[in-house]
Amino acid sequence: MRTILNKLNINGEIMLIKDIMKKPIVVYEDNDLIDVIRLFRKNKISGAPVLNKDGKLVGIISESDIVKTIVTHNEDLNLILPSPLDLIELPLKTALKIEEFMEDLKNALKTKVRDVMTRKVIVAKPDMTINDAAKLMVKNNIKRLPVVDDEGNLIGIVTRGDLIEALI
Repeated sequence: MRTILNKLNINGEIMLIKDIMKKPIVVYEDNDLIDVIRLFRKNKISGAPVLNKDGKLVGIISESDIVKTIVTHNEDLNLILPSPLDLIELPLKTALKIEEFMEDLKNALKTKVRDVMTRKVIVAKPDMTINDAAKLMVKNNIKRLPVVDDEGNLIGIVTRGDLIEALI
């Protein structure tokens, strides 16, 4: 990646993460997924850092993590050339499968964040250049970088959108 992101801030210095980071919206590892989904929708975000009860960064969760948890694949409904008996039983089988699916979905939404979050969190430091942050995101195929201080405390977040906005 070229150094197109090495834009200067108002002081004529190369822009750093601390110049563009935002206050993070966080979730806690013991939250249920349904609460996380509501938080994501309310705040129009697609992921968030995960903190433990002591406020330490322990993971990150995204819509992808949630979708992987609630996806149900049922091959029983993929009938090819059904027999007459299958056609008679299909409505009953379908109703039962829908009930099973709804029960699975309810259970999935009660899943705790700690059970589906990504534990290996790639982070940025506030003094990292936005160019280096962009390279880190591309290299690791990630959409957001929690920003931590020297003690590992979460102090901000930078998303791909923040990097793009910094170009303007």
